[in-house]
Amino acid sequence: MKKLGVAILLVAGLTLLGCGTSSPTNINGNWTATLTGSQNFAFTTSLVTNGDGTVTISKLSFSSNSCFVSGETETGTFALSGNFNGSVTGAFGMIVHSGTPSGNVLTLTGNVKQNVITGNWTLVGGGNCNGSGTFTMNKS
Repeated sequence: MKKLGVAILLVAGLTLLGCGTSSPTNINGNWTATLTGSQNFAFTTSLVTNGDGTVTISKLSFSSNSCFVSGETETGTFALSGNFNGSVTGAFGMIVHSGTPSGNVLTLTGNVKQNVITGNWTLVGGGNCNGSGTFTMNKS
């Protein structure tokens, strides 16, 4: 009986370990964001989740925003919740530092539900590069 209990615990542990390393593939891909509030603008980007909770952000392109002309650097985070049967939810964060002009920082915090990310944004910088509002990102 003792061996059966150990075997059940071992199988349960391996099952949980397998779930913990599963990657939420429906976050990976191209996204379009619309930001509204004190300023209205949009961007497109590509997201890939990493096993450590970070998000690799590439192909970031702003449409008509003079606060981010070129050379931006981006970081992102994703904390998974929900289940692994295609119903991915979780907390999302993204920070964009401007290259040219320098000194502008866009921060997005929100929640992922399936193929939509919604939340709040703040922009801190020089000149007219200050503001806040809400955003929606849709997977393309």
